[in-house]
Amino acid sequence: MLESMRKHARFFYVLFVIVILSFIFWGVGTTDKSSTPSVVEIGKDKITVEEYWRQYEQTRTMIRDTYKEKFNDEMEKKMDLKNLVLDTMITDMVFSITAGDLGITVTDKELQDVITHDPEFMRNGVFSQDVYFRALQLQRQTPEMFESSMRKQILSAKVIQLIGSCADINPLDFKNISGDDKAANEKLQAIMLKNRNAARNSYATGLSQLLHLKINKDLIS
Repeated sequence: MLESMRKHARFFYVLFVIVILSFIFWGVGTTDKSSTPSVVEIGKDKITVEEYWRQYEQTRTMIRDTYKEKFNDEMEKKMDLKNLVLDTMITDMVFSITAGDLGITVTDKELQDVITHDPEFMRNGVFSQDVYFRALQLQRQTPEMFESSMRKQILSAKVIQLIGSCADINPLDFKNISGDDKAANEKLQAIMLKNRNAARNSYATGLSQLLHLKINKDLIS
């Protein structure tokens, strides 16, 4: 799972900021969100307006860097980027809460391993604190903000992996699989991915309703 996260770190919507290992490496405090307007609330857990727009800008920058001149206002509108970013953040939030209820945790070592292998924080193939701190500064983030976001991302990935492992292939699906071994395997993988995504989305929707999700889209309209 961690190897997959490293390979897809850029796509998962963002650069993250961290506190490495037992809060000792760089040391942090806490952030009070009680007085900050929230786009999403689930009990005491919140996605603030500031967090949302930071995530939105990071995602937008990543997509623009990927598509270059092809990316424009029309493409962004077709992607429904604002809602895409919001849905992604809600899913991570819901699954991270669920992970806590299931007793799933993220160790400091796991957190350190993911971050120190992020190409965004490397120089000459090696993790660099200087590069890391510059990235934080450019994105107006603190180590505490990063750790919170990163832990949610990892917890969400763990729950998604757990849900995906339970999304079995219907025997009837095999009737649609034909061709040589390579083609059949590709079709099989596509079916598995479709089933896992459906299971993930269904699970996230059900949990959102169960957890009494509150959304205030007016704050980001």
